[in-house]
Amino acid sequence: MIDETHVTTEKFVQIYNATNAIFLGILKEIRELSKKKPDAIMSAGKVSLINKVLVDLKAILESEPEGKFLVTLDNENLPQTSDAVLIMCQYETALKSFKSKYYQSYKIDSYVKYAWVTIDFLKEYKD
Repeated sequence: MIDETHVTTEKFVQIYNATNAIFLGILKEIRELSKKKPDAIMSAGKVSLINKVLVDLKAILESEPEGKFLVTLDNENLPQTSDAVLIMCQYETALKSFKSKYYQSYKIDSYVKYAWVTIDFLKEYKD
């Protein structure tokens, strides 16, 4: 049964789908860097690249309860890799929450399917 109290937009789903894998790949790399040199200062180029992804993610997550904790990396005072990991882990947690809230299972006959719950999906689901 679909929980119709948790509905997102097609635009947010598109942003999630376009950025989630990229974000997770970047997070993995920054975690590795942080293990080797946690106090190393990140380059402006890396911060800029990461922030491009974080800005898109923040757009879909800022209205969620976790959204108030999300910030981008400081490109004036460049962060250490360990600080970047901490900030990015907050996004990782918020993304997991977003997916568990809006990507739901439902039954058709004896089959279980999964879908993003959007207004368009609900229209089709009810028909």
